[in-house]
Amino acid sequence: MYPFRKPLAAAAAALALAACGPQEAESPVIPSIEDSRTPVQREAERTPYQLDALFAQAASEFDVPADLLKAYAYTQTRWEMVKGEVEFEGMPAAHGLMALRGEAVVEGARLAGVSEEAVRTEPLANIRAGAALLSKHADALGVDRADLGAWAPAAVALSGIENSEAQARFVHQEVYGALRQGAVAQTPEGHVAVSLMPAEVQAQYAMPSVHAMAAGPDYAASIWRPSPNYNSRPTGTAGDVQLIVIHTCEGGYSGCWGWLTNSAAGASAHYVVNESGSEISQLVRESDRAWHVAATYDCSLNGSTLCGLNGYSTNHFSVGIEHGGYASQSSFPAGQIDASAKLSCDISKDQAVVRDSYHIVAHGRLQPYNRTDPGPNWPWSSYLSKVNSYCGTTSSEIIVDSNNSNNDTSKGYIEVSANWVSSASTAGYYGTGYWYANTQAVSDPATFWFYLPSAATKTVDAWWTAGTNRSPAAPFIMTTSSGSSTVYANQQANGGKWNTLGTYSFSAGWNKVQLSRWASSGYVVIADAVRIR
Repeated sequence: MYPFRKPLAAAAAALALAACGPQEAESPVIPSIEDSRTPVQREAERTPYQLDALFAQAASEFDVPADLLKAYAYTQTRWEMVKGEVEFEGMPAAHGLMALRGEAVVEGARLAGVSEEAVRTEPLANIRAGAALLSKHADALGVDRADLGAWAPAAVALSGIENSEAQARFVHQEVYGALRQGAVAQTPEGHVAVSLMPAEVQAQYAMPSVHAMAAGPDYAASIWRPSPNYNSRPTGTAGDVQLIVIHTCEGGYSGCWGWLTNSAAGASAHYVVNESGSEISQLVRESDRAWHVAATYDCSLNGSTLCGLNGYSTNHFSVGIEHGGYASQSSFPAGQIDASAKLSCDISKDQAVVRDSYHIVAHGRLQPYNRTDPGPNWPWSSYLSKVNSYCGTTSSEIIVDSNNSNNDTSKGYIEVSANWVSSASTAGYYGTGYWYANTQAVSDPATFWFYLPSAATKTVDAWWTAGTNRSPAAPFIMTTSSGSSTVYANQQANGGKWNTLGTYSFSAGWNKVQLSRWASSGYVVIADAVRIR
């Protein structure tokens, strides 16, 4: 999890090739995740590494164009050292800046003279392995190494994409599109991590036969790329769409839909959203059953919602949306979140899906034993707010999660000291995990801040995971317009659901609910989420 341990400064500086420092915001105001920076500026905080020199070193060593290496890595991972997981059986997890998988890791490590573990975990080793593989493909294909456009077939070969249409889109629009447009990223300290200058270049790669791109049958803003991997939904309640499941492809967009339209994949989703939000593919009709969640439904994992469907395949009654990207990535592009929210709104209207966090849910919540997607940094609060906004509905409800990446931090955020420990070891948590701390005679609270535009009377609920080591009298302190009020909650019971703490009058501006550690020793207190309604 990536919480605020104290109110953080906003990075509001404009980014060109030369970086400017971040601007401080006064506490306790926290900048919104959705800010005014351009997409290129938002790339600024995605990598802690200074990568330009590493790309140059690998390019020189293996006689590969440095800009091609940068564009390929940008396309695959947006220059993040991803720690991939398996999203589709038969497709190995991707690793590192170059998103190397399976045999590519093994062969790349051999060619670069490094260990496979280094390829998976070390930026330079990963780039060198990718460069070595590109060089090998160039030799096999007879590439003119001095001609940047001629490298396109080698980039396709490295990608492992087999669908011819997906290959063409990947290399022409994504890799060579990045070369033409350019990109830049900063380290968190404000230094240029990697820069890709725009170049006038076209991929020398055959296009498949041109045909009209039909719109998706259920979403006009999508492209219809039908997958053979589906079947009919069952009749009755179990076949009525009641969930929207959010996934990450654990790879790039074109490789994702290319794989899911292959009958050998044995998997599918209804939709795939690209990284920038500029394109969506529909693969399966919403009326049909896509194969995107390999688990039967267990309502205890989802806030005791829809318990009448326990034991049924989640695919029976859900629509699946894949997103180009990875569960491990540090943030999601604003354009992708926006496009996905519009899509979820459309699905929810057509299928009468409730627009809340129990009906628009993470794949990892429903299949936690081997999936985590879309990961801890999917911006759930702002995403659901966008879905409701696009559907013309608004809610005064504020949910503050234990992971600030899930919060719309202009409305609420959590603040904890270094004495609190993040965990996801007990099932039934809200969002992506929770904080815990030992009880002792010290306040040291977890503080849930929330913002009200005007004074109001609100009901406060809290969510926790229950266990015998939890405090039977966890002190929740509400700071109200007339003082403070403390409620002692038994966290040994009623886990995995909302528990009402009471109704209070709050002032306009920033307010807080605090969970103190000051309780009988020998227990822990759990700071998971609070809801203001």
